Amino acid sequence: MKRWIPFMKSDPVVSVVRLNGMIASGPRGLSDDGIAPVLEKAFSRGKPKAVAIVVNSPGGSPVQSSLIGARIRRLAQEKEIPVYAFVEDVAASGGYWLASAADEIWLDQASVVGSIGVISAGFGLHELIEKHGIQRRVYTAGKSKSMLDPFRPEKTEDVERLKRILEQIHQVFIDHVQSRRANKLPEDQDMFTGEIWVGEKAVDVGLAEGIGHLVPKMKEVFGDKVRLVPYGPRRSFLQRFGANVVGDMVHGIEERAQFARFGL
Repeated sequence: MKRWIPFMKSDPVVSVVRLNGMIASGPRGLSDDGIAPVLEKAFSRGKPKAVAIVVNSPGGSPVQSSLIGARIRRLAQEKEIPVYAFVEDVAASGGYWLASAADEIWLDQASVVGSIGVISAGFGLHELIEKHGIQRRVYTAGKSKSMLDPFRPEKTEDVERLKRILEQIHQVFIDHVQSRRANKLPEDQDMFTGEIWVGEKAVDVGLAEGIGHLVPKMKEVFGDKVRLVPYGPRRSFLQRFGANVVGDMVHGIEERAQFARFGL
């Protein structure tokens, strides 16, 4: 009640937003469209002293990672509010993109971070369909329209084109991390090979400030009376009652596969 009493000093407030799961557009992934209203409220309501983002993501869409990260930075600058990131199991690839949008990054001893790279994966099935006497018929207007068709033999020019695309996206990722971790990364080590680091090792190479958890760290910075106020997306009626079972199952399998890349 005391925050409503005139002339009495209110306890400091820190807004807490969880950025959890695979980063992807759509209703089930962690997307800019889905998290935008949550971030807007977290930065605006209750005059917070800071916003803490709790990250647990193996990555995903580079565009959604960029959009969410840019939104965090824009709100932080507009509201003049510091942002702290707390990594749980993993903040890798796009997950680290999100974490590095914060002013400080704090880890658990077993947190996995890094994987600053870009990946594209698929299958080549042309020999399989040939074995079974299946013909692939594709007609295009534009010689590159069927690039990397999995049912046709791989073309050298298609692979080179894909590599150029991946390198461009990789450079955007590198520029973001370098701008956010300026003067914190080692000059004599390439941090952008896709390598991952755990806990203290990640701190040693400048990917995080140190080992620290949400509650004790916020008490250390803002005092024992700090109030942590969680913000999260509203779940639809169907999501609350688990009505979309097939879609949730497919997304769950894909997400687990992403986490499994980091041994989690």
